[in-house]
Amino acid sequence: MKNNNELKRGLEQKHITLMSLGAAIGVGLFLGSASAIKVAGPAILIGYMIGGLAMFFIMRALGEMAVQKPVAGSFSRYAREYMSPVFGFLTGWNYWFIWVVTCMAEITAVGIYMEYWFPGVPRWIWALAALVIMSLVNLIAVKAYGELEFWFALIKIITIIFMIIIGVGMIVFGLGNGGIAVGISNLWSHGGFFANGWSGVLLAMQMIMFAYLGIEMIGVTAGEVKDPAKALTRAIDNVFWRILIFYVGALFVIMSIYPWTEIGLKGSPFVMTFEKLGIPYAAGIINFVVLTAALSSCNSGIFSNGRMLYNLAQQGEAPASFEKVSRSGVPARAIVVSAFFLLIGVVLNYIVPEKAFTMVTSIATFAVIWVWAVILISQIRFRKKLSADQAAKLIYKMPLAPFSSYVVLAFLVFVVGIMAYSPDTRIALVVGPIWYAILLVVYYVKKKKSASPAGTNGMEGRVDDGATQV
Repeated sequence: MKNNNELKRGLEQKHITLMSLGAAIGVGLFLGSASAIKVAGPAILIGYMIGGLAMFFIMRALGEMAVQKPVAGSFSRYAREYMSPVFGFLTGWNYWFIWVVTCMAEITAVGIYMEYWFPGVPRWIWALAALVIMSLVNLIAVKAYGELEFWFALIKIITIIFMIIIGVGMIVFGLGNGGIAVGISNLWSHGGFFANGWSGVLLAMQMIMFAYLGIEMIGVTAGEVKDPAKALTRAIDNVFWRILIFYVGALFVIMSIYPWTEIGLKGSPFVMTFEKLGIPYAAGIINFVVLTAALSSCNSGIFSNGRMLYNLAQQGEAPASFEKVSRSGVPARAIVVSAFFLLIGVVLNYIVPEKAFTMVTSIATFAVIWVWAVILISQIRFRKKLSADQAAKLIYKMPLAPFSSYVVLAFLVFVVGIMAYSPDTRIALVVGPIWYAILLVVYYVKKKKSASPAGTNGMEGRVDDGATQV
């Protein structure tokens, strides 16, 4: 280990661009979209556009701060500085928890997907292999992580673009349908576009917002990006349009080709589209793509967890050993410890019933809404600290601030209300506050023990190291 504990800026423009896309395209699009369609019908398209617009403003709020102060830990650091140290503590550990839960699901999913090709091999072997390989990739160097995530994201993107192109060919030219154009009448021919009314769209919002979990990870890369102003602004600016193309575009094609009432009854809607073209190995192709999506999420989760523990250690809110950086410029100890917790998750997935694990996933949704809300509140506080002249000189501004921040905050509160309405997700509103209460107890016990300034790890004067001052 070396004494210099600064992260290495090894991520380039292409890495950030593809990582932002990869974060937005998860397993939920390939497999989970079917359940959302069942709830909302074709009107799910509007739900994804509303959710995408909300995420656009959340990312712009994060970008305004990240471009001005490109530091590791991102929103946890901003919460500490612009809200209070306790919010920085809660947000940092909360985000670490989110990715631990998400990665548990993804690592287990790898075992399930590999079973398609190797039915005789126990799932836990593949889950363990995925964890070890992804951890090693993250330990090598940040550029190795960036390169692997680049190719993982590229595979997903190419698959979706290909599916959209051939789908449009079916709709307009009757490709794979004997030359008879399919058209788009399926969008309203089976109970109408709003088949389940606006209530269906609203009830699907929790699933829709969970699909966007991970986009905020762009901010976590801020401390390791070459030319942060250029790389981050380009990635964030394009998030909304990418969401429209990949989520809305793909689902528009699928629901035009198939009656929405049939989607989910015959497996993945993506598999159905490929099979209709006469591609014999459609299931295998999609299985490979979904496998890369799971590995991509696992890869990103280990990356995020390592950086968040590193940031918490810098602020004196996690053991100081997590602040150590390896010779390749990565927070190795933080990565290894995070991977260890994921190893426990692999074991727990064989013990915890499926319904209980679904509840944990809903808790992760509740937790990420906290993170998004903290980003918006931090941006509001950030702006209030600036003079009119400083605000005018900002390189990258939040559109319609502060009005837009308040509107999106209200929307997030509304989504939490929907979670309270649904029995399947209501448990998150019980367990979530308990989790925060535990963190608060830990924080204040730790604070009480730190009777002197030395107890803060001397970070009061170092919190903005590597940042560009306003």
